[in-house]
Amino acid sequence: MKPTNVLIDRHPGRSSQTLGVARALGTDPDLIHEPSVGVVGTKGDSQCYLGVMAKVDAIHAELRNRIGKGSNQLQMRLVQPEYTIAISDGIRNGTREMRYSLIGREITNDSLCEHLNGSGLAGTIAVVACDKPPVGTLAALLEHNRPAIIMSDGPIHPGQDPRTGEAIDLVSAYQVAGHPDAEYRHHIACHACPGIGSCGGMFTYNTMQTFIGVVGMEPLHMVAPPSDDPRRVNEFASELVGLLANLIDKDLKPRDIVVRDSIRNAVIVAMAIGGSTNVTLHAPEIARAAGYGDFWKEIMTPEEFNYLSQHVVPVLTDARPYGKYSMVDIDNIGGVPVIVRELLDAGLLNGDVLTCTGETLAAQVQRLGARPADGKVVYPVEKPYKPTGGLRVLGGNLSPDFSAILKLAGVEGGLENNVFRGKARLFEGEQSLLQALDKTPERFQNHDMIIVRYEGPSGAPGMPEMLDPTSRITALCRERGIVVGLMTDARFSGGSVGLVIGHVGPEAALGGPIALIEEGDEIVADLNTDELTCTALKDPAVAAGRKAAWDKAVADNGGIHPNCGAADTRLLHRARATAVPATRGGGLHPNREVWVRNPRKAERSGFKLRNRHRPDKNKVF
Repeated sequence: MKPTNVLIDRHPGRSSQTLGVARALGTDPDLIHEPSVGVVGTKGDSQCYLGVMAKVDAIHAELRNRIGKGSNQLQMRLVQPEYTIAISDGIRNGTREMRYSLIGREITNDSLCEHLNGSGLAGTIAVVACDKPPVGTLAALLEHNRPAIIMSDGPIHPGQDPRTGEAIDLVSAYQVAGHPDAEYRHHIACHACPGIGSCGGMFTYNTMQTFIGVVGMEPLHMVAPPSDDPRRVNEFASELVGLLANLIDKDLKPRDIVVRDSIRNAVIVAMAIGGSTNVTLHAPEIARAAGYGDFWKEIMTPEEFNYLSQHVVPVLTDARPYGKYSMVDIDNIGGVPVIVRELLDAGLLNGDVLTCTGETLAAQVQRLGARPADGKVVYPVEKPYKPTGGLRVLGGNLSPDFSAILKLAGVEGGLENNVFRGKARLFEGEQSLLQALDKTPERFQNHDMIIVRYEGPSGAPGMPEMLDPTSRITALCRERGIVVGLMTDARFSGGSVGLVIGHVGPEAALGGPIALIEEGDEIVADLNTDELTCTALKDPAVAAGRKAAWDKAVADNGGIHPNCGAADTRLLHRARATAVPATRGGGLHPNREVWVRNPRKAERSGFKLRNRHRPDKNKVF
């Protein structure tokens, strides 16, 4: 179980500290020149991260017990655990600190890149939590491309309102932010998030942990159990070490697992769970790290994405925020393997792709003995919770990049005949909208389309998510029985519901059409044609005149529009200077070009979707 062709370096200067580490960790000093193995984790300022250290410690202890010279041991050098840092999305939503959230994905990637490559790790187990660090971790592991495996720390249990018995969570607390009774607001806040673990609904965390499991980098049965499940520090720790040893022995690397068809599988499952719109930011970044240049050309076109969501892939889960249940409830009826089994049996996934267990996806599901759907928390494909998938991307004259994303699973009204028509209500940044919702909520009327701009990757900078305003708008609409939409060049929390359209690009800071909308313009979202349009901008003369005025404002302000946020730290300045569009993941890449390490051809396996509802049953996607 010892990697071959390893350079043995016995330089005394370089050996001195490795000898010291071996003594401190209690491992054999004779193994200090062998390839190294270790555990990494994520830390942050919320309860999402509080359970990570215990899992890292348990896995590290298991690794230490497996290090040695015996035939069944790992003959490797053990390194101490390392941690990356991130902010709390739940605590920072609605504040300017939220600009650092998506940037946290990039910081995780950078810091792990230094650790993995600088330390030369030949085997890694990663424990991840919250939304962005898991994606940054996976990207770094793909770039390093040595045997590795991931375990998500697990979700939090839902809270309970002791007065009503109703299950509540973080989103419940955000949705009462506009409630007039301060005592009631505090009451919900006190009971919404008990214990430890990341957000428990099908928000971005659980969308991406499910994605990472289906893409093959996390054992499927480890995704859904809650953070405080004792299996996570007992049998899962031992199992992960055994799986890593197998990956090392077989030299099975992340880029052998994360391939075109496994990424496609994960996107299809994200549709089927009514997952977060952030998946269309994170999937391109994962594809880039796996060696593909353009997700929307090499992995899945926008047209195919919409076809699958509209005609092929139903929503199978009755999950928060659009439904009733939490990830813990999904775990109680069998977890993610149940969902994957349903989609495999329906012919909607390629079961032949490899996973971190060394098995194919189909073989892993079979070995785990995945149960059939219970019909209450997870529905069968034949009788789904919702007949069409949860996500749709939009083009049109407001989204020429075909970047705008709508979470259909969360829409509660306003799409009569699949069309929304509304009047633009302009806000130059999130803070002005929050002030209006707080001070003058009565100003919002039925079929308004709120426009929040200059909050994109370059404009904010950092592309914050907008759980606070969307939650207030949802509560306002439910209370008054109206529909108010929100459109932005920023992004949304997976906990957002309502008629909300994010990632509109090109963003306002770069002169995209969203920057040219004026107060009162008619905005049309047409899901029959998958277009997002501003009627006024259909007139070329109007569009040209408004663009000229925008160009002048930029020129008069030294090359940046005055409505852009302040880039007042080196990190935010880096984001403004290097951010790529949402279609490329919204990440930070030099010269605004997506850097791809060791590019690979987007191979096509010939796998065919088998679905009787698809007109062309022989089409290879």
